[in-house]
Amino acid sequence: MEVVVPPDADLIASVVDGDLDAFTILVRRYRDLCFRFALRILGNRDDAEEALQDAFVRAFRALATCRNRDRFGAWLYQILVNECRTRATRTARRDRHFVDVAPDLVDPASREDSAIGEEIEYALAQLVPEQREVFLLRYVEELGYEEIAEITGVGVSALKMRAKRGCERLRELLEGVVR
Repeated sequence: MEVVVPPDADLIASVVDGDLDAFTILVRRYRDLCFRFALRILGNRDDAEEALQDAFVRAFRALATCRNRDRFGAWLYQILVNECRTRATRTARRDRHFVDVAPDLVDPASREDSAIGEEIEYALAQLVPEQREVFLLRYVEELGYEEIAEITGVGVSALKMRAKRGCERLRELLEGVVR
């Protein structure tokens, strides 16, 4: 028997009508993608988990105000981007006063892949936050510039410039590392 997965708009309508289990389905649907994005933006597993949790709480509380329910994912990303920005600002302030903490990295299967993965994660962390954000949304999450503009509130031409400069900087940082 084929399992029918309801579209986001139907799930949101159910949540607004009081069905909390429908929100659980939305969380499961977007949790992994959103966590991966938050981890790459923030570079720390604990910060990423907190940002993601805060984003889901904010989304739940404001679900009735979600105008385009078919585009829940983009709306959720917008909330998550704001949470990541806020957390990154707080972390930067905290790190100026305390010890610099190395980012948590996902453990790849092989040592060679691990070394390359660490170099890539390090290089991503060296990008200015605006470049890292658009790079991840465009090339990792594979969103279009119009979608990214909707999420970030930044114009398409500015996003393209940030992506271009981010790619150029990554090439410089990774020269000789990735074959």
